[in-house]
Amino acid sequence: MNWQQLLKPYRFNQTLQDNKTSRTEFERDFDRVVFSESFRKLQDKTQVIPLPENDFVHNRLTHSLETSSVGRSLGRKVSEALLQKYPDLQKEISSYDIGCIVAAACLAHDIGNPPFGHSGEDAIREYFLNGNGKELEPSINNAKQWADLINFEGNANGFKIVCNYSGNDKGLRLTYPTLAAFSKYPKESLPKYTDKKVSEKKFGFFQSEVAYFNDIAQKLGLLKIREDEHLNWCRYPLAFLVEAADDICYSIIDFEDGLNLKWIDIKHAEDLLIPFVENFKEDKFNEMTFEGQIGFLRASAIDNLTNELSQIFMQNEEAILNGTFNNSLIKLSKNIDFIEQIKTITKEKVYKNRVVLEIEAAGFEVISGLLHICINAVNQHFEAQNNANLKFYRSEKVIELIPEQFIGKGKIPHPDLYTRVMKICEFISGMTDNAAISFYRKLNGIQLG
Repeated sequence: MNWQQLLKPYRFNQTLQDNKTSRTEFERDFDRVVFSESFRKLQDKTQVIPLPENDFVHNRLTHSLETSSVGRSLGRKVSEALLQKYPDLQKEISSYDIGCIVAAACLAHDIGNPPFGHSGEDAIREYFLNGNGKELEPSINNAKQWADLINFEGNANGFKIVCNYSGNDKGLRLTYPTLAAFSKYPKESLPKYTDKKVSEKKFGFFQSEVAYFNDIAQKLGLLKIREDEHLNWCRYPLAFLVEAADDICYSIIDFEDGLNLKWIDIKHAEDLLIPFVENFKEDKFNEMTFEGQIGFLRASAIDNLTNELSQIFMQNEEAILNGTFNNSLIKLSKNIDFIEQIKTITKEKVYKNRVVLEIEAAGFEVISGLLHICINAVNQHFEAQNNANLKFYRSEKVIELIPEQFIGKGKIPHPDLYTRVMKICEFISGMTDNAAISFYRKLNGIQLG
C-alpha cells in the first residue's frame, strides 16, 4: 500500500474532480456525519450506563465526540511525521487532512450500534440464533447471509449507514479514505478463522455491502490478507488510529463514569492514572476538588497515550503499509499493565453493576419483541402483495408505522427475504433507547396515546 493512493478522495459512483469549495473533501465528510440523523440519535443511545439519570455519565454521542477529538490529535501528529518522512506527499495532502479523516471516522465509529449498548447487538444475534428468528434460516438458505444475522455487528451496520444504502440518496456518501478508516474489520462474516489477525476479530460489512467494500479496496489499493476466495483485507492504515482513539477513550472514560457515579473508589484512580502524569505534584493534586482530580487524571492519561500511540504508529508505519503489522497500537503502550487493570476494574464495577445488567436484560425483551413484530409484518405484507386473497390487518397497521426506506419504495417489500430482514434490523438498530422502549410498549398495548 502507498500513501498517495490511500489518500485519494474517491466517492461512490463519482470521479475525482477539483474541489471548488472552501472545505476539503475530508472536512466535508466530518460535516456530513455531524449533520446526519443517525449521528444525532447517538445522544439517546447507551455508552455504558443505560438510560442514565446522572448528568455526568457519557452516552454514545459524547463518547463519539471525545473519540473524534482524540482521533484528530492522533491524525495530526502522524500527518506531521509522514510529511517529514515523505516530502512528496505535500503535493497530495495538507497537514490537516489525515486528522480530518481520522476525526470523521471516529465521529461515525458507533453510528451503527443498536439501542442498549453492546447488549443490543447480542439481543439481535440471540433472536436469530435461539429465538423466533431461527425459523427463517431454511428460507434464507445462504450461510454468509445467515452469519450476518446470528453474528450481527454494529460495525457492519454502521458501514451500511455511512454508505449509500439501498441505492438511494439517503446515505452519507463519505470519501473512500474515511470509509476505509472507519472499517476496523475489513472482512465478511464468514469464515471465522482460528488464527485471527487483528483485523479479523469481528467483521465489517454485511453481504448487502460486499460490492461497495470491494470498490473501496480496489480503488485505495488495500492488500488481501489471505489467499483464499473469501473477502478479507489488511486494515487501511488509518483504521489503526481510529481504533487507538476508541481504545483510549472507552478505557479511560468508562472508568471516569464509574468514578463519578461513586461505583469506583478514587484510590483506584490514584493508583492507576497518576503513573500517566509527568512531574506529578501531590500537594497541588490534593488541593483540587474531587471532580477536578478526576478531570486532571483523565486529561493527563489521554494526552500521554495520544503522544505515545502516534509514535508507536510511526515506528511500525512500514509494517502497517505492507500488511504485516498485527496488533492494536494500545497493546504496545508501556502502560498497558495499568490500562488492563483499569479495564478489569471497570468491567467488575461498572459493566456488571446491577443497574446496568437489569436494563440490558430488559433490552433483550424490547429488541426481540420489535424484531418479531416488524419482521412478521413485512413478510406478511410481502405475501399479501402477491396474493390478493390474503389479508393481515395488524401487519398493515405496523407497516404504516415503519418508514418507507426500511421496507421498499412505495412500501412494496423487496422480494429477497434476507434484504427484507436486514432492512428491519437497520430500522430497529437506528432507534434510540427511549424510542425503542416506547415503540415496544405501544405495539404491545402497554402504552396507548
